[in-house]
Amino acid sequence: MPTGTGDVAATSFVTLYCHALETRSDNPVLSDPKSVEIVTELNKTLSRSEDTLDRILVSGTLDKRLVVHIALRAKKYDDYARDFLKRFPDGVIVNIGCGLDSRFLRTDNGRVVFYDLDLPEIIAIKKGFFNETERYHLIASSVLDFTWMAPVLRHKGPFLFMAEGVFMYLDGKDVQSLVLEIQKKFPGSELVCEVVNSVWLRPRLKKMLDHKIQRQLHMGKDAMFRSGIRDAHEMEQWHAGIQFLDEWSYFDSGEKKLGWLRVLRHIELIRKTQWTVHYRLN
Repeated sequence: MPTGTGDVAATSFVTLYCHALETRSDNPVLSDPKSVEIVTELNKTLSRSEDTLDRILVSGTLDKRLVVHIALRAKKYDDYARDFLKRFPDGVIVNIGCGLDSRFLRTDNGRVVFYDLDLPEIIAIKKGFFNETERYHLIASSVLDFTWMAPVLRHKGPFLFMAEGVFMYLDGKDVQSLVLEIQKKFPGSELVCEVVNSVWLRPRLKKMLDHKIQRQLHMGKDAMFRSGIRDAHEMEQWHAGIQFLDEWSYFDSGEKKLGWLRVLRHIELIRKTQWTVHYRLN
């Protein structure tokens, strides 16, 4: 992309444009006016690009099913944030791999301390649209460079860590190291993260997923799923203190815009191809 993002970082643009498209649709699943503002400005740059994905984004022709899925996911993660803040109004939320999302604006209760964390090239773009305050901070860092935790540790918590559409792009050992480091540094914190079912990462099935991501969405070769878990309790095996709380799948929403896909909620392997898990890190 002309903005200098890598393959994985480029997924942030797909998510952003999904938010904007859904916000402007009839009976939107998600209301994200900030995404519309950002897209309007980015279109001025992307409209001059020869990149296939850029042209798709500017034309607004992303797959409608993808748009609804991404919007449903964002809405659910907003709900997780709001639920956390109902229980802990002065809590601290860290949005890992935040992209150009505006979750802070959508969930701010006037007291939360909120950190948006992403790669430097994404944060550089984000700074053109978001202003940091005493309660809202941007961190430009790889999530695997644990020095990003230092400023967050200045707070007493409680803490909620959110990783929406992130972990599947990391190697499994890196995901485990990250989760265990968060647990070590922030005991008692909560983690909400999206995961891929490891069954779909077997060679033949993985080819299907890679094809979908790289061919249908015209993503680069580095934007592929690298890790997953078989079920929500697998992560509990990493440490005795990791406690599974609940899980959520797109298909659980019953959203009418999913159409006939709603029937797939009865097929467990399909329902949990890509889903969200919620833990307490004791």
